[in-house]
Amino acid sequence: MVADIGFGSLIITLIVSIYGIGAAVTGEVEKKKAYILSAQQAMRLVFPLLTISIISLLYLMVSDQFEVAYVSEVSSRSMPVYLKVTALWGGQAGSLLFWSWLLAGFTSAVTLRKWDRDQDLIPWVIAVSLATLAFFIVLNVFFENPFNRIWQTPGGFVTAFSRPSGGIQIFPSDGSGLNALLRHPGMIIHPPMQYLGFVSFTIPYAFAMASLIKGRTDDRWIRITRPWTLWAWLFLSMGLILGARWAYDVLGWGGYWGWDPVEIAALMPWLSGTAYLHAVLIQEKRGMFKQLTMVLIILTHNLVMIGTFLTRTGFLSSVHSFAQSTIGPIFLAFIALTLISSLGLLIYRWNTLKSRQEMTSFFSKEALIIIAVVLLLGMLVTSFWGVMFPKISELVTGQKVTVGPPFYERVAAPILGGLLIIMVICPLAVWSYASFKHLGRLLWKPFIVSLAGIALPLYAGMTLWPAVIAFWLVAFVMAVNANEFIRRTRIRRKDQKESWWSAFIKVFKRNRRAYSAMIIHIGVVMMALGIIGIEFFQSETQGTIPEGGSLNLASYTMVFEKLDVFDTPDARNVARAVVTVNKDGKVIDELNPRRDFYYDSGQPMTIPGVRSTLVDDFYVILVDWKVVSAEGATFKVYHNPLVKWLWIGAWVFILGVVVATWPDKKTKLVPANSRISVRT
Repeated sequence: MVADIGFGSLIITLIVSIYGIGAAVTGEVEKKKAYILSAQQAMRLVFPLLTISIISLLYLMVSDQFEVAYVSEVSSRSMPVYLKVTALWGGQAGSLLFWSWLLAGFTSAVTLRKWDRDQDLIPWVIAVSLATLAFFIVLNVFFENPFNRIWQTPGGFVTAFSRPSGGIQIFPSDGSGLNALLRHPGMIIHPPMQYLGFVSFTIPYAFAMASLIKGRTDDRWIRITRPWTLWAWLFLSMGLILGARWAYDVLGWGGYWGWDPVEIAALMPWLSGTAYLHAVLIQEKRGMFKQLTMVLIILTHNLVMIGTFLTRTGFLSSVHSFAQSTIGPIFLAFIALTLISSLGLLIYRWNTLKSRQEMTSFFSKEALIIIAVVLLLGMLVTSFWGVMFPKISELVTGQKVTVGPPFYERVAAPILGGLLIIMVICPLAVWSYASFKHLGRLLWKPFIVSLAGIALPLYAGMTLWPAVIAFWLVAFVMAVNANEFIRRTRIRRKDQKESWWSAFIKVFKRNRRAYSAMIIHIGVVMMALGIIGIEFFQSETQGTIPEGGSLNLASYTMVFEKLDVFDTPDARNVARAVVTVNKDGKVIDELNPRRDFYYDSGQPMTIPGVRSTLVDDFYVILVDWKVVSAEGATFKVYHNPLVKWLWIGAWVFILGVVVATWPDKKTKLVPANSRISVRT
């Protein structure tokens, strides 16, 4: 009964979505406002309808209804309730439903605001948004139905929603359980953040398409969608960061990023989205590069779809990807239709988007931003080629060539260096015109301070010149941003006779957008510090040692004390080692690396023991063990300098994006007959 309700609600949602598309287009073409209002109501209705489907599936999983195929695949009786809820996005069918539900939430929220000034855009925003939603619902209804039941037929077991000929429904006593790798806390939060980032980019894309359809060349659609875009970027960034943390904590290889194809599939829309966010600044301030802005939002939306296609159709092999699926052809057709229609519309309006403004200085803010955009797109092209090349080589030569991390790192390292240089100069540059002499007057003090970024590594014995240059650039960016905070606060304090704190707060409030960008950049360079540490100075060792034996790495000594092997109430077999970490002859920490084996899914999961400080991480993995033999256990140990700054920088980065996105109390809705321009 519950499965019938969930699936029925899916069908109704699909019908309502198709109706909303038709009503919106008809209302716009025939200029009938009642149809457009009806389409808005339809757009508001899809979220509660899909909520019924979501609640139905959650009930089936929490109540252990294993006759439903999806529940049997991703859940089990031994799993706690919070993991059964997490299993909603632990498999293909459930994650697609979850995706549709989030997208419905965003599209419904769009209609809640008064659109007096932008009535001409709304019909097409509704049509584009609901068309995207309808496609994903079609995937659930016809290809990946999460409410399918398990049936036994003369020809074997099948999964279907309704009874097949001669079929008898079976009721398994238990399910297979969630993939062991997905039971980490990071994976409970990571997929929702990733999905939120993906689906929310649909909103600025829909407004961009509506603007092109109506032939509007102003930047109103950018101002409307700025909060949506920033939140999308925030969620996508958090998804990448949480995924990196999950890899560091669970995959057991001592790193946070392996240039896995699925990791890159999520990175690509982030790169284009970051480029888009910077390009729109130029369009808003100078009215330039309108064509580029449109290209970037179209690219970002389609990269979201391409990334989803790559991970959900079995096209890529990865620990992150879903199994082989039948949705590949229809998904590819949808991507082609979206891309061709978007680019066709852009080409049709291309000449109307030309700017009358011209670049006047190589050192102007807009010039520096464009350089940053080019660097980001360079990394994007490299990433896309690296993902696709193995498939292309297999198609052309019959041999699959693997593209490993060195390929990406050779490109990523100089691009990161170039972006750090832009972060040094851009905060001090001005719009339209800037001279090298002007920048030099502002840069000399931070430059002197930044020399500590060279002196300190050399003093510590780090003589690898690429690393020393990287440390210097990090120090330079930090010095420039700190100096800019201090300089502007000092000017305000001198002019207004205020205290340092009062002057700082008021300067920040009056320039919140600029300062939030500085906070984001500070977060980036702190993350860069962690990347430099682990990429240039990571060391490792491995050995099999008996109880009481030791391994040495860097300035640490690890002593294996004992190993406990036991079963847990939640159907796990746990092998947990106790090791002590010694430095300078003193015990400084006790770690418990372990290996968990889940009986329901038949899968192991590695949990490292980590001692983390601002200076370094001592990272221990239990590789193998002998319970009876005197050989003891095998450990792999990593020394990861400065990696904690990667996670600290991530929090600073997120703080900066939240500050940039936070609503302005002074923002007001303007009546339709008003000509006053407001910030949205």
